[in-house]
Amino acid sequence: MGFSPVLIALIFFGIIILFSGIFTVRQQSAALVERLGRFYGIRRSGLQFKIPIIDRIAGRVSLKVQQLDVNVETKTRDNVFVKLRVSVQYYILPEKIYDAFYRLENSHEQITAYVFDTVRAEVPKMKLDDVFERKDDIALAIRRELEESMNEYGYGIVKALVTDIDPDIEVKNAMNRINAAERTKLAAEYDGEAERIRIVAKARAEAESKRLQGQGIADQRREIARGLEESVEVLNKVGINSQEASALIVVTQHYDTLQSMGENANSNLIMMPNAPSAGADMLSQMTASFVTAQQLGEEMKQKNAANGSHNKG
Repeated sequence: MGFSPVLIALIFFGIIILFSGIFTVRQQSAALVERLGRFYGIRRSGLQFKIPIIDRIAGRVSLKVQQLDVNVETKTRDNVFVKLRVSVQYYILPEKIYDAFYRLENSHEQITAYVFDTVRAEVPKMKLDDVFERKDDIALAIRRELEESMNEYGYGIVKALVTDIDPDIEVKNAMNRINAAERTKLAAEYDGEAERIRIVAKARAEAESKRLQGQGIADQRREIARGLEESVEVLNKVGINSQEASALIVVTQHYDTLQSMGENANSNLIMMPNAPSAGADMLSQMTASFVTAQQLGEEMKQKNAANGSHNKG
């Protein structure tokens, strides 16, 4: 006995209807089922069943954290137009899937509206520099406003971030010029301080050099005096008195100087006097000076002795 075409068609149609009542829900998502146009239930991830024809899947929602980027342009307290990019991370609360699906037509538009409202309420209170420094405060204000309003509709707010602050191009150029001027000023201050340190160090080095040079000259003169003293003692031992010895030493040094000058052919130094009789004249002048000095010394001693005797009487 064979099956009629009508029966075969009915069986095939019944199988299709039966399988239409089987459906799957992916992980981290949920499906909302309506029965005869009315909300019936929520189906979670896995294999699920519904009554064919009577039940239908009204929609599916994702339970993952989603991100919405909102660009807002507003004006600061110092009348600078600035563009802010705000990234809002949100998700559907598992216990409020019904509210998220049925009570809110478009979650993106709703979140965007609250972000616009909050940014345009907070930023005009700040100067441009404060917007950069207090962007976290702006983000907290956005999150607080969104949490108060969106939780009612079944949405939770994970975080709100101000990811970009973009002033007008002319303002950015002016800020760059100010920054460059500040860095130039700071570099000039460092250069001035370095120059001051170099000058102080150079002055200290020159002072130390002068001190050591003076000490060397003093040591040199001390050694010359010691040598002259020894020379006078040697001449005294051979019968030459101190005056004659001193004059002889000076004349000897005079001729030694002339000899040293003559050894250097390129020297432009001229000694005055430089006549052949200069040595003899110098010797006679020095001897006369020593004699005069000795006589003056004797007269002063006699005068002092006489004054002392008169005072005692």
